Amino acid sequence: MKNVKIIGVPEHFNLPWHLAIEEGAFEARGIALEWENIPEGTGRMSKMLANGETDLAIILTEGIVKSIADGNPTKIIQKYIETPLLWGIHVAYNSPHNTVSDLQGIKAAISRFGSGSHLMSIVHAQNQQWDTETMDFEVIHNLDGAVETLSNGTDAYFMWEHFTTKPLVDTGVFKHIADCPTPWPCFVIAATDSFIAKEAGVLHHILEVINLYTKEFKLIPSIDRTIANTYGQKLEDVQEWLGLTSWSQEQLSTLHLEEVQTRLRSLDLIMRTGNTAEFLYTKS
Repeated sequence: MKNVKIIGVPEHFNLPWHLAIEEGAFEARGIALEWENIPEGTGRMSKMLANGETDLAIILTEGIVKSIADGNPTKIIQKYIETPLLWGIHVAYNSPHNTVSDLQGIKAAISRFGSGSHLMSIVHAQNQQWDTETMDFEVIHNLDGAVETLSNGTDAYFMWEHFTTKPLVDTGVFKHIADCPTPWPCFVIAATDSFIAKEAGVLHHILEVINLYTKEFKLIPSIDRTIANTYGQKLEDVQEWLGLTSWSQEQLSTLHLEEVQTRLRSLDLIMRTGNTAEFLYTKS
């Protein structure tokens, strides 16, 4: 039995992995796949990949592209979610801010530097033609930290996946201002260079299993109810999310890779752009 460690956020996107693990699909291939939830998100996951603390990660595209550009010995194996991530823009429920224009010049709460909440707050600011060089940030570590920080009166806005934060909007913790979709497929599967070199065959089996599960995921009877019950969401919200979300079994395109790099470089979030071979895994 091959022991493999994989990490991801504790969100509904990753349910196919949990179903495959629970049903023994990886064990049937001789793989003991150990999943660890990382609520801090992409910034911490990038560091774990770089430090060899995990073999695989389900991670935001822009975050891992930045990390690889900064020297992380990791490759994007393939896309996981084809569609954009819908980043909800939130403030405290009792905040006086009600529109996107109200947020110009105030602090952005982020899980950590290099995280999706950090990178996308800058992308969003650029979309609004704000001065990104004068942006101010407050590190809140994870979603629980955002709840605590914003509820305690910090005048900041916070960006997180729309449907994950929807229950907090419904219960009057956050106020939802707007959404900012990523301009590219949102989640990819990444693996360390060392794991690829040593376990290419194991990686092939893992991809075969998860790609089968994601192809059939929406066909599972009452999957909307399962997601709603598992993640504490309203059924109608889950149904909307399922309608907006598509999984992928293909590699990230060179065009999308170039688009992410160009955007990050324009924001001075990476110092250079690299070639495809530096970022994308190619099956030998």
